[in-house]
Amino acid sequence: MAGTDLSMLRVLVVDDQSTMRSIIRTLLKQVGIDKVDDAVNGEEALSWLKNPHAKYPDLIITDLYMDGMDGTELCNAIRRDVKLPSNLTPIIILTGDQDEMMHEVCRQLGAASVLTKPITGQELLEEIQTAIGYTTAA
Repeated sequence: MAGTDLSMLRVLVVDDQSTMRSIIRTLLKQVGIDKVDDAVNGEEALSWLKNPHAKYPDLIITDLYMDGMDGTELCNAIRRDVKLPSNLTPIIILTGDQDEMMHEVCRQLGAASVLTKPITGQELLEEIQTAIGYTTAA
């Protein structure tokens, strides 16, 4: 997606805390992304992704630890479902867990990156650009 206008991106935010979903939505808006859908856990996100009438996201941002299906399980389920139109969609995992071993597990399951909370809009922007392969003109 080289040269992609970030305002054209559609993002799915998955977090069991409404406050965190709101914060992420605000950070996305600050970097020019307004097309944001959300889900409260991995099960809801997976159901949404499997809906043939849903507009598929260009990026998924999910919390690591959630009730029910957590971020690693969601990432694994998305990557393993070859029938899912979005099974190659970049996934960024957010977590308060600073355990580098856990971060590596997330990356091995197919996460493009893992960010440790709290995050800034600039950090999120940089990870989004990396995850979608965004490049700016030199």
